[in-house]
Amino acid sequence: MSRSFKPELCCLFGKPVAENPTQPMIEAAFRHHGLDWRYVQFEIDPEALADAVRGMRAMGFRGGNVTTPHKVAIVKHLDRIAESASVIGAVNCIVRRGHELVGENTDGLGFVQSLRERADPSGKNVVILGAGGAARAIAVELALAGAKTLLIVNRTRERGRELAEWIRSRTGAVADSSPWTGDYRIPAATDVLVQATSIGLFPEGEARVPLDLSTIEPRMVIADVIPNPPQTRLLREARARGCSVLDGLGMLVNQGVTGFKFWTGIDADPSVMRRALEEAFGGS
Repeated sequence: MSRSFKPELCCLFGKPVAENPTQPMIEAAFRHHGLDWRYVQFEIDPEALADAVRGMRAMGFRGGNVTTPHKVAIVKHLDRIAESASVIGAVNCIVRRGHELVGENTDGLGFVQSLRERADPSGKNVVILGAGGAARAIAVELALAGAKTLLIVNRTRERGRELAEWIRSRTGAVADSSPWTGDYRIPAATDVLVQATSIGLFPEGEARVPLDLSTIEPRMVIADVIPNPPQTRLLREARARGCSVLDGLGMLVNQGVTGFKFWTGIDADPSVMRRALEEAFGGS
């Protein structure tokens, strides 16, 4: 008789399942830690989201992930949401706690954990390129981690202003915005630069981030949220200038480790997850 596995976790997708590398990463951790669990994925239309959550409850799933465009809409279908998810205004991780389905957000947590391997975010001046979902989650977690200042740089001036105001009102952090026109000149006081747009995402891995590279200083930490390819053009350019760099693969792994802990209570081995991701990305 073949070995049976319990479908303990699920992922509710609003995009093709094939685009998500989370399943091999999480299932590699299941195998490594001896858990007979499965991570199953479903593509869910927006109008079917409420039914999908009811199905999670009925089938006893321990939790799951949520992707765009469901990260905000899912909130009203859960019993409650955790502090950081409430501040961010979006959920990407669901955890069953007793009879409740609780919304968490691991996007920003994964980044902050990666950053701490290079520098303590407390007291740092941070510039974030972009004002989308990733930028919002990262900005919130950096604010909660004690960043000194946050500067949101975005092509659409109003969207950048709105995110800066959101951060100020929800966290009390010092946050401002700046328009992104031409090649952006990084302020000299910057300690950490976070590239939080989709520029450079596979297969356009060589896309250039519009920055004045002469304003990058070796003491800066340069981070790119793009996981595939891990070594984007920006990171190669920053490393050549003597900077410490963070790739998006580390952020994705740390998101997985955080979610795994929420679901199972076990501290997953991040090296196992990273190898699975590298294989999923074709040995990147």
